Amino acid sequence: MTANLTFEMLKEEAATGQIDTVLVCLIDMQGRLMGKRFHVMSFLEGAWQETHCCDYLLATDIEMATPDGYASSSWERGYGDYVMKPDISTLRRIPWLEGTAIVLCDIIDHHTHAPVSHSPRQVLRAMETKAGEMGFTPMMATELEFFLFEKSFNEIRRSGYRDLDPFSGYNEDYSIQQTTREEHVYRPVRNMLYGAGVPVENTKGEAETGQGELNIRYGTALLAADHHTLAKQAIKDIADQQGHAATFMPKWRHDKVGSAAHIHQSLFSGDANAFHDADAPLSMSSAMRSYVAGLLKYSADITFFLAPYVNSYKRFLPGTFAPTKIAWSIDNRTAGYRLVGEGTKGVRIECRIPGSDMNPYLACAAQLAAGLAGIDERLTLDDPVVGDVYGMDDVPEIPHTLRAATETLRNSAMLRAAWGDEVVDHYTRAAEVEQEMFDAVVTDWEVARGFERA
Repeated sequence: MTANLTFEMLKEEAATGQIDTVLVCLIDMQGRLMGKRFHVMSFLEGAWQETHCCDYLLATDIEMATPDGYASSSWERGYGDYVMKPDISTLRRIPWLEGTAIVLCDIIDHHTHAPVSHSPRQVLRAMETKAGEMGFTPMMATELEFFLFEKSFNEIRRSGYRDLDPFSGYNEDYSIQQTTREEHVYRPVRNMLYGAGVPVENTKGEAETGQGELNIRYGTALLAADHHTLAKQAIKDIADQQGHAATFMPKWRHDKVGSAAHIHQSLFSGDANAFHDADAPLSMSSAMRSYVAGLLKYSADITFFLAPYVNSYKRFLPGTFAPTKIAWSIDNRTAGYRLVGEGTKGVRIECRIPGSDMNPYLACAAQLAAGLAGIDERLTLDDPVVGDVYGMDDVPEIPHTLRAATETLRNSAMLRAAWGDEVVDHYTRAAEVEQEMFDAVVTDWEVARGFERA
């Protein structure tokens, strides 16, 4: 299942008035849709070929500030233009917005006409190309976990983000009773995403008050990231239309379980799962074993792309189903990597490290960089760990702060070889900016703790 509009179909629906607006969007560093709303006739007359945007869109923080230190765009360079090149294969209706279609864009340098290497979609495209040169097609699926709140974004914002009441009052993991009360949000999410060509499988309650999860059928890596991004936008939009807010912040409260975005992954050769070997232990092929060994070896190098903010690291706590250690295990949710589907043609590895705030393009690209490096290096895989990984002192830890993850990113020879210095330096600067902003702020916790007693 892919996008559900061709260019010719768009012309027909424009002529009949069924579609009057086209969202022309890029994906920014934070994984958000940014772009323009075109009148459909203007899009058909020329914007389907290209439009332009300011190059600062790939050099901002989450609040759209323009920090210094980026080589690609700055005040000194004048903040010029990028070309937004619509990928017509992504053209689709989005039923939750009346009369509206959307198309995703690749980003091209305005002067050289070369792909912008640090654009998230291009980073993932490059890793798909690398896999193709090795004879593989990466197949992936991401899970979307999030919290639904009683009040709207505007109401919560006006309260200073203090009036935060989850929609449910208790852990709703797999609960049909509680999720029935949320069907006014989740039913249109499922149906409208499916109507937009996103192959939704299901929604379910997750393991906390007000927490939900959306699952989408696997696809090629780029398609999986496109689907994730569209689904995240739809969940926020539809929740807002129903008077609620949905957050993908991974740890919105210290005493609540966090939200993840697990990545399921395998490599295909033609139509067959190259991770599957019916005659091998656990049906894991030699390619899969080396791929998983690469994930383990380079997990610290890529952690920033799985946990990109200061808040991301608040989620890594024992006993919360969020991993704290770099290990693989068989169907064991305490490990950073979980083998799923052993003994079947659907055997795959699930990375449980990413939080719900990940940029799916960068996170999937980082997984591929690590896994393919494992194959290139012909790494061997140690035996799986058994039992409670949280308490294993001899298993290496995931970097537990943004500061630590920034240093492993900066010094990653593997990523510099896979992505190039420009891309690694660009995202190292993004990590530094996030840390600098946090370090400069006095938090409510500090005031409450020290105002009287210090």
